[in-house]
Amino acid sequence: MATNNPSPIEGFVSRYKALQAYQNANDKLIQDILIYCEELHITNGEIQNELRNAKLDLEHTTLARRDTQQRLSSLENDNNWLKNRNPYVLILIDGDGLLFQDHYIKQGVEGGKQAAYALRSAVAEYVGSQAGEVEIIAKVCANLRGLGRAMRRDGCVDSEQELKDFSLGFTQAKASFDFIDVGRGKERADSKIKETTRWHLRNHNCRQILLGISHDAGYAPFLDEILQDKDTRARVSLIEGTATVRELKNTNIHILDPLPSLFRNQKLIDRSGERSPEVTYSRPAVTIATAPTAPTAPANIASPTSVTASSSSWAGITKASPPPQITTPLANKNINMPTRQAAQTKPTTPAWNPGPRGLDPPIPINPITLDNIKKRTNSDKLCNNHYLRGPCIKGDECGFEHRYRPNADEINAIAQLARLNPCGTGQDCDLENCIYGHHCPSMN
Repeated sequence: MATNNPSPIEGFVSRYKALQAYQNANDKLIQDILIYCEELHITNGEIQNELRNAKLDLEHTTLARRDTQQRLSSLENDNNWLKNRNPYVLILIDGDGLLFQDHYIKQGVEGGKQAAYALRSAVAEYVGSQAGEVEIIAKVCANLRGLGRAMRRDGCVDSEQELKDFSLGFTQAKASFDFIDVGRGKERADSKIKETTRWHLRNHNCRQILLGISHDAGYAPFLDEILQDKDTRARVSLIEGTATVRELKNTNIHILDPLPSLFRNQKLIDRSGERSPEVTYSRPAVTIATAPTAPTAPANIASPTSVTASSSSWAGITKASPPPQITTPLANKNINMPTRQAAQTKPTTPAWNPGPRGLDPPIPINPITLDNIKKRTNSDKLCNNHYLRGPCIKGDECGFEHRYRPNADEINAIAQLARLNPCGTGQDCDLENCIYGHHCPSMN
């Protein structure tokens, strides 16, 4: 029986196929390795580019940082220079309450200069070693007319002109010193001082602000407003004349040592009713029917006429019971004897003694015209402000007549009716064209 033995060729084929499969696997391995190497080469090139760019960026950033550091250093130097350039100390004084000593004011212009120099020396001593580098600026804000009148009534000055001359001297002493007349009006000095303080606190060149406001409790809310942080609190101090009021002390503001040689420590008092007959300033004399009128003496001479006026004042009359014996100074040669006798006669009590403004000038009135003006009612009434002061600021919103053209008699009638309304400031009114009344209508 025959057997099927495998052919040698089949063995070769089988072995070839096995070798071929191995060879294919080897080729595939080599192919995969080459592909992987190519990918690594590409990736490496990209990384090299990124590294090159990073080096360039680093170099540029380094240069930019150095330039920024140099610019920052230069700006810091400029900023410090600007902060330290023209440093100054600001003095703000409410002149209506913080008053210079009488002997300065009595010297007029020269006294104002001396007061300015004394104030600067005192502040320079407070500044210390930096006094030569720091400018000292001073501003005094006051109502010169009202303050002069109050000082005259107190007796610390003989006339209001002394204060005006003093203010001129204070302003002329140094270019950085000013005595500012804020005029009449409530809190005009206050508002100027407050706004000026706020402005300078924002200025780094301002090293210190010295406020002369110790007399006025109305500044307490303002101080609470500005003294919010430590830096500002260190830059604001108080100059004391009269004793600092409790409300300002409660703000914990720094108070400098008093300067009694420079500022008054007492408030002004109205002593006009207690003045001696020999004072150099007197209010307008009240005419006494029993006494002849003497020629008017100059304001700076204590004449018997001034004695009569002083004796006839309301304060003098209420104190005189019986009238005191008055010793008059020697009369001028042109003053006659009847006036001397009238000065020694008991004065008749006047119904009313006018103040510095005196009686309003009389207005000629046409009774018929006055009645016609009075008959106008409601919106037909003529506007006082429009016809007496000029165009009414309310314009079409005003409820009174503007289009009517009055004649001279009607203008006088309007003025007379407007004068029946009393002026809110009375005898202290300093408006020349004020349309309201300044004395009782029953006084002629």
